[in-house]
Amino acid sequence: QVQLVESGGGLVQSGGSLRLSCAASGRTSCRYRMGWFRQAPGKEQELVGAFMWNSSNPYYSDSVKGRFTISRDNAKNAVYLQMNSLKPEDTGVYYCAANLMGTQGWDYWGQGTQVTVSS
Repeated sequence: QVQLVESGGGLVQSGGSLRLSCAASGRTSCRYRMGWFRQAPGKEQELVGAFMWNSSNPYYSDSVKGRFTISRDNAKNAVYLQMNSLKPEDTGVYYCAANLMGTQGWDYWGQGTQVTVSS
């Protein structure tokens, strides 16, 4: 089992920045990749950024490309999402998730952290 805990959400004005953190614990010796999802009211869950198994370049959704940056600190078993130039449409609950090597889909999820961008 891998436990994930997000932090760093909050209320920010349009154009502002936030940095989300996700701390992993438990079976962190397993090989896994991390990603960030968001769930906005009335919208489908969206993968906004993720590390890839077969590329050194992270994936970003078109809606956040150029504004969001995913990074990690392997020594701390942590992953981050730096969000700049935030827009009201970035509002939602942000979740980090872990995909174990060799499995399909995302195996572990955090509880989510709310991000609200005011106009």
